[in-house]
Amino acid sequence: MSDPFLSDPFVSVTGWGRTAPTTARRLRPRTPEEAVTAVRTWGARGGIARGLGRAYGDAAQSAGGTVLDMTALDRIRLVDAETGVVVCDAGVSLHRLMEVLLPLGWFVPVTPGTRQVTVGGALGADIHGKNHHVSGAFSRHVHGFELLTADGAIRSVLPGTELFDATTGGMGLTGVILSATVRLHRVETSLMSVDTERATDLDDLLARLATTDHRYRYSVAWIDLLARGRALGRAVLTRGEHAPLDALPARARRAPLAFRPAQLPAPPAFVPTGLLSRATVGLFNEFWYRRAPRSRTGELRRLSGFFHPLDGVPHWNRVYGRAGFLQYQFVVGHGQEETLRRIVRRIARRGCPSFLAVLKRFGEGDPGWLSFPMPGWTLALDIPVGLSGLGAFLDELDDEVAAAGGRIYLAKDSRLRPDLLAAMYPRLADFRALRARIDPTGVFTSDLSRRLDL
Repeated sequence: MSDPFLSDPFVSVTGWGRTAPTTARRLRPRTPEEAVTAVRTWGARGGIARGLGRAYGDAAQSAGGTVLDMTALDRIRLVDAETGVVVCDAGVSLHRLMEVLLPLGWFVPVTPGTRQVTVGGALGADIHGKNHHVSGAFSRHVHGFELLTADGAIRSVLPGTELFDATTGGMGLTGVILSATVRLHRVETSLMSVDTERATDLDDLLARLATTDHRYRYSVAWIDLLARGRALGRAVLTRGEHAPLDALPARARRAPLAFRPAQLPAPPAFVPTGLLSRATVGLFNEFWYRRAPRSRTGELRRLSGFFHPLDGVPHWNRVYGRAGFLQYQFVVGHGQEETLRRIVRRIARRGCPSFLAVLKRFGEGDPGWLSFPMPGWTLALDIPVGLSGLGAFLDELDDEVAAAGGRIYLAKDSRLRPDLLAAMYPRLADFRALRARIDPTGVFTSDLSRRLDL
């Protein structure tokens, strides 16, 4: 075979936040055999698999090495419409699964804030969604997967094994996920029944989540991180369930499982940094909070609007300007509410201009050794990187999170100090030992793994 895979010369590669660009050779295998050939021949600098590029930081790039673009491995091999099990290639996106599966009455079991994520990426980051308190992370719904390891072998990996737990959340560092078998969630319609309410401050928000979240499959709060004083942590809490057929108006019942995601115009190539000042974001936050109903129940919304509103805006990451942005996400456990309050107070006092900030309650932790979720509270916020003193400020927040037994989400990180990693991820030593055993020469290497010595 003279051209076993498509190959590009060295190209610029970056995460969705566009904060740490590097260059790498890009290969795009079209078959599992071509993926094997690529891994066996990509050289001493190593490489890493990459999907649709929605990891915010440097997890899916390998400076001077190779990125294995998995998006051409995109077959849906089998759908069991009776039991709700799908077998698909790792390059299949959640968007594609929704297109195929919703008309059959099935929905993906876990989705993050974007459906532009591949199945391989969903497993590598062990993604979570608005339903973690009920359903856990993505790996809980996976019956098994095929993994291409450093020796060129393709292994069938099952739940309950070390390799499964090291790979789910392992950021692609145990090998290349080639395919997966996923259990789906049955639905009657493609609409959501949504309840919305305002929380006057952070304590009010935490109390509402702690006492009533069990009533809902999906739950998330937009939080105003510029509000201070008595309004500190005020929020709009949005929770929902898949709407049953009998909740739809007659017109919608003609095509109850239609999937029609909205699409808006793309923003300009870049937005001037000054538009994301504390003043302008403060005005947006005030408007967003005031326009939300004090309490509304049973509103019908499209799936795409409830789960993935930003997917309707192509290249929305341009809003943060040429320099890009960080998404900072951490979790602290139940009993660490004072740590959460202190961090929210510090962010508000610092004046971080974030209009995309969400807080969720996690349920039981997941078995992946580097999986992010743990029982407790997770806060995610977008921050333009041009903010003065941002690095030192976030280092201080990292210290607070680590001291409270919490952790930072690796799929969104591009700046964590490596000395904090062991405190955040107790199974880190096991992960490193397994990697040393199955990949002693560092075939699978990323900018993230070099930076954090994974």
